[in-house]
Amino acid sequence: MPEEVGTPARKQVGILGGNFNPVHWTHLMIADQVGQSLGLDKVYLMPSFLPPHVDEKKTIAAEHRLAMLELAVEDNPLLAIETLELERKGKSYTYETMKALKEKNPETDYYFIIGGDMVEYLPKWHRIEELVELVNFVGIKRLDYGTETPYPIIWVDVPESDLSSSMIRKKVTSGCSIRYLVPDKVRDYIQEKELYLDEL
Repeated sequence: MPEEVGTPARKQVGILGGNFNPVHWTHLMIADQVGQSLGLDKVYLMPSFLPPHVDEKKTIAAEHRLAMLELAVEDNPLLAIETLELERKGKSYTYETMKALKEKNPETDYYFIIGGDMVEYLPKWHRIEELVELVNFVGIKRLDYGTETPYPIIWVDVPESDLSSSMIRKKVTSGCSIRYLVPDKVRDYIQEKELYLDEL
């Protein structure tokens, strides 16, 4: 009997959300390592339009953050970009975003990637009890943070890095090199568009 009879295989897709202001090598390493470790079909980097945090972060125009992401992932077939939150504009909560994605792609199982430092905040997330029914949470292990949580988390080991977007912005503002901190095409874009020159 032919094997194709029955339901098609479900897609396994990772989501790494963030401001990506700018995207850097650690973002890309995390997305790639999780995708490879869990055997995912794709990992989408999902830029936020406005982060839903109380401490609102100043950010550059979404078009620049999106352009840098496109440059950063173009040579890795495992990685792609999800623009739902940019299209929606305003603040987006993870629950609303993932509900919309599940409705749009009912045949997909989603793996939502968060840093180990974020796990302890999960009880405060908007509609967390419903969110854990929608997605599989993937936690990136961090040395200084425990793995105890009331929620189901798939833990993945990824090399630790202190690299941050704020550090990169400060370096650009100070006239320091950001070679090897971001992909070369992202560095060229930042220079060409003269981004982050007045951050401090």
